[in-house]
Amino acid sequence: MKDVFNASCHCGAVKFTVKLTDGFNTIRRCDCSLCRMRGAVVVSADLQDITITEGQEKLTEYRFNTQTAKHFFCSVCGIYTHHQRRSNPTQYGVNTACLEGVSPFDFPEVVVMNGKTHPKDTQTAAKIAGYLRFSPTQE
Repeated sequence: MKDVFNASCHCGAVKFTVKLTDGFNTIRRCDCSLCRMRGAVVVSADLQDITITEGQEKLTEYRFNTQTAKHFFCSVCGIYTHHQRRSNPTQYGVNTACLEGVSPFDFPEVVVMNGKTHPKDTQTAAKIAGYLRFSPTQE
């Protein structure tokens, strides 16, 4: 399985390489207010395993609520590329749709983590809120 990917935003202004921590075994979504609205399927990468190769100056950072997680977006096309996690600040969550040759629709089932009740707020283990399933139609 490939663990190192070239990646970019929609318009190509931001390009990066990323080494995934455990392939696609960390794939997930979250049901917090921001993740519900952006709808991305993400995988994990350690902080040192993302290299912005073009467009660092085009990345825009957004923080909300506790101001801990750092969410990065292309300032040209608006695509969310990655974020530094609140739950594990030594990792990024990376938008699978930005990975070359990968689509979020490649995964028939994606776990959805309970981000409404964040483990950092409750001092409990992360909980699964449900599963997102994709069943393509036969054409």
